[in-house]
Amino acid sequence: MPSHSNKQLHGVLPVLHTPFADGGAIDNAVLQREIDWAFEIGADGVVVAMVSEVLRLGYHGRRELAGLVCQGVRGRGFSVISVGAESTIEAVEFAKHAEGLGASAVMAIPPVATALSSSATRGYFATIVGGISIPLVIQDASNYIGAAIDLSVYLSLLEQFGPERILFKPEASPLGPNLSKLRDATDGKARIFEGSGGINLVDCYRRGIIGTMPGTDLLDGIIALWRALAAGDEDRTYRLSLPICALVALQLQGGLDGFLAIEKYLLKKRGLFNNTLQRQPVGWQLDPETQAEVDRLFARLQAVI
Repeated sequence: MPSHSNKQLHGVLPVLHTPFADGGAIDNAVLQREIDWAFEIGADGVVVAMVSEVLRLGYHGRRELAGLVCQGVRGRGFSVISVGAESTIEAVEFAKHAEGLGASAVMAIPPVATALSSSATRGYFATIVGGISIPLVIQDASNYIGAAIDLSVYLSLLEQFGPERILFKPEASPLGPNLSKLRDATDGKARIFEGSGGINLVDCYRRGIIGTMPGTDLLDGIIALWRALAAGDEDRTYRLSLPICALVALQLQGGLDGFLAIEKYLLKKRGLFNNTLQRQPVGWQLDPETQAEVDRLFARLQAVI
């Protein structure tokens, strides 16, 4: 089991990007390089989630990626595996598989093809957490996929399973105020991660989050920003935050595929990835002018780090 398994999930947990070889298979050597780099620069763990392209990997690809990641962590930190699916039975199966691999926790979005009532959404999450003994992070990714989760669903699940088993990653807009609502409605018991890629990190940190799940592309900047916030260094906080926010603003305009295109571009630029291959079809591609702006902002961020 991971060395963190006896401690509660917290800190900077980057969402890994899935590197592909030319034939379309997952490139495990590059994936291992990405995981090693994350831990070398101070990540508390790693996550498989939306920007890992889980929705395009298929059943076997998702299980394969989960296995490679849990194996690749080698006790250096947390491992969180995204298990959300269109059917409860499949989500539970993914969750049991992740637990069997030694994952520290699982994370799930609601089904995206069905508009569920609050009670159906609640039942879906309750069945997942009831099928495993590790924590579940409930992810509302409605900023770019699926529907928003009602606060009543969060409160009911927290009451039933407790803060050791149920954690939260709310991403519905407006992020900060929603986060404060959840915090206040649970008297501060809700353990909350933010997942804005870094654009709302400073605001959310001040509202009492226990961790962040950014992409891996700006991880050195996010770790430096997290440490600056923890140290109360306002000047360094904003010098790091501003280029990060500008980069994420460029990603957001393309939705999930905007994050994917720019993040894989930066991972290749860093020498971590061999290519920028994504599972097709995609809805957004990086044009030369956006790329030039990404380069300028990335250089500014590196200068601050």
